[in-house]
Amino acid sequence: MDHLEFYNLREQPFSNSIDNKYFFENSQHAQALVRLKYAVDSLKGLAVVVGGVGTGKTTLARRMLNELDETKYEAALLVVIHTSVTTDWLMKKIAMQLGIKDVAEGKLEILSQLYKRLMEIHEAGMKTVVLMDEAQMLESREIMEEFRGLLNMECNEGKLLTLILFGLPELDDVLALDEPLKQRVAVKYKLTGLEENITSEYIEHRLRIAGCKEQIFSPESITAVHHYTKGIPRLINTICDNAIFEGFLLKQKPIGKDIIDSVTATLDLEAEV
Repeated sequence: MDHLEFYNLREQPFSNSIDNKYFFENSQHAQALVRLKYAVDSLKGLAVVVGGVGTGKTTLARRMLNELDETKYEAALLVVIHTSVTTDWLMKKIAMQLGIKDVAEGKLEILSQLYKRLMEIHEAGMKTVVLMDEAQMLESREIMEEFRGLLNMECNEGKLLTLILFGLPELDDVLALDEPLKQRVAVKYKLTGLEENITSEYIEHRLRIAGCKEQIFSPESITAVHHYTKGIPRLINTICDNAIFEGFLLKQKPIGKDIIDSVTATLDLEAEV
């Protein structure tokens, strides 16, 4: 018998990999999605979501992408994986993601191709959206200036392209590299940790999706999880994942606060004062 069997779970409930069926739409995510959709549908141009590590930015970006009807929106999600991204690479990537074949080499030619493609999408009655995750890594004034150039492409109703940037709080400093661009932020939302009662709902939600039909965590252990994580979803997943395995080794049902304390000590986490 393994730990999932012991707790009568069909699958691992607290993986940190992105799985849309585990999406937990708390009030923060709901409010963020409403604002982002408003920015897209009213052709505002630039929207920004910032939050600390593990607050759910990537999850929100994927959810936003999934909720954009393919018959109404031409949408793409780019994930920045390092700080050495160049302007040329990024512009080519955006062009390819928006369906441009045989992307040109020169910057001016790419911009011309992008404008033509954006007009095609607009004339087809659709809206164009580019979501960019980990955008704080774009530490380049030149890239910010290029974004401003893209936002200069307009139709009578508004911008031909909506950019939605997701990143750590440092994204504010990156946007400030081009002050005119920073002033164009039309919608901004900040993600924070979950409230204690929402932490409890989050844990119960993930357990339910994984097939849970019994109480796995005691109320005291859930309170402890919140205090150690400050409501950060990624940390909640890590602690609960470890706690389920430790609880199995100790054959403890439900998992008590002692196991949470032990797990967090191993992970070098301190409770919120």
